[in-house]
Amino acid sequence: MEYKYIYFIGIGGIGMSAIARYFKFKGKQVSGYDKTPSDLTAALQSEGIDVHYNDDPSLVPADRKSTLVVYTPAVPQNLGELQYVRSRGYEVIKRSQVLGRISSGQRCLAVAGTHGKTTTSTLLAHILTDCGEGCSAFLGGISKNYGTNMLMSHTPTVVVEADEFDRSFLQLYPEIAVITAMDADHLDIYGDLEHVQEAFRQFASQVSGTLIHKLGLPLSDTDTPARRMTYSVSDENSDFYGRNFSIDPSGHFIFDLVHPCGIIEGIRVGTIGRFNVENSIAAAAVCLSYGITPEAIRKAIGSFSGARRRLDVHVDRPGLTYIDDYAHHPAELEAAIASLREVFPTRRITGIFQPHLYTRTRDFAPEFASALSGLDRLILLDIYPAREEPIPGVTSSIIFDKVNCPDKVLIHKEELMDLLSKEKVDVLVSFGAGNIDRFIEPISEMLSKR
Repeated sequence: MEYKYIYFIGIGGIGMSAIARYFKFKGKQVSGYDKTPSDLTAALQSEGIDVHYNDDPSLVPADRKSTLVVYTPAVPQNLGELQYVRSRGYEVIKRSQVLGRISSGQRCLAVAGTHGKTTTSTLLAHILTDCGEGCSAFLGGISKNYGTNMLMSHTPTVVVEADEFDRSFLQLYPEIAVITAMDADHLDIYGDLEHVQEAFRQFASQVSGTLIHKLGLPLSDTDTPARRMTYSVSDENSDFYGRNFSIDPSGHFIFDLVHPCGIIEGIRVGTIGRFNVENSIAAAAVCLSYGITPEAIRKAIGSFSGARRRLDVHVDRPGLTYIDDYAHHPAELEAAIASLREVFPTRRITGIFQPHLYTRTRDFAPEFASALSGLDRLILLDIYPAREEPIPGVTSSIIFDKVNCPDKVLIHKEELMDLLSKEKVDVLVSFGAGNIDRFIEPISEMLSKR
């Protein structure tokens, strides 16, 4: 892109900050606005990117013709800066459109799906980096191996987490793509499951080389011009699957990966949880299709530390474990809780859950209740609204009333630390995509002193 200045409205978002880092790496003058300071905005500022927190159009670069403005749909349309750049004739485009431009002309490896895409794309980027192939990667989480959501390389290969929100992933035309799941989500955008699946089929139609998807998804050869292959944890009807499973003393799976050209034996998954076996198989399938050697794949999966807030272990000592996870959809909660049951079969699991969005709570209250009923104890917080206004009658109570786990309590988030200070916990897990992450450090500190 020929612009000298790249200005971001909503620069602190996980996807926006990755693109900001990319343009900084490319030598552009990068700056932007965000509503509130965070660890991400602090990191951007430490890297030489100007960030401000007041809605002030005078801080937009004045040179209109040399400035590209990138915004996230999460910011309100009446924001002063957004209205200013639109009225003054700046080129103003969404984050997804920028990703489309960046990936055009490069080998694009994309990971899509209503869950599993952050860990899978982060692992895919790690394998390519660890083996020396290299890639630029735009991730929806912070890689624990590299401490960032943006890996940068001069290799003309880009790994993209393909987000279905607002149909953003339809800006991408990948050479190789993965689809991990096609569940109902973002119904405020899509309306129903049928339209969600229709968007994923359109994404599939834009893949040129190889499409790899979880076995059982409603996709067929007529949906894509690409070679279509499938994966699963252990189903022999798929092209890529695992066998000979065991769990080592630290809770990590070891398995053999069967693929069309052979077997990769003795893969130890660097992150805990059965669903991370599935994510590992998906990432390995892309890398085998790309041409990475089996031994390099086996080594990199073993050294993968995961993405922050994906079954992220913060305290682990005999009789006391604290884990944080980003799960905010019923299917994600169910998978995470099932994995924890497998890793900690005899221990008592207490979960803290902060629902994310009024619409998602309204649309999936029974499913949330069913997933959370798998806990021994539930601490349920108020809904985190994000970009939404309240909906009459939609509160955390519509989940809470349907939960049938043995022990449950509904509280405001301001009461959480006081409650935990009086609790005897065994395995404690915090779940959610809102601001529940602000409690990770204080919970960890409190539990570490016990």
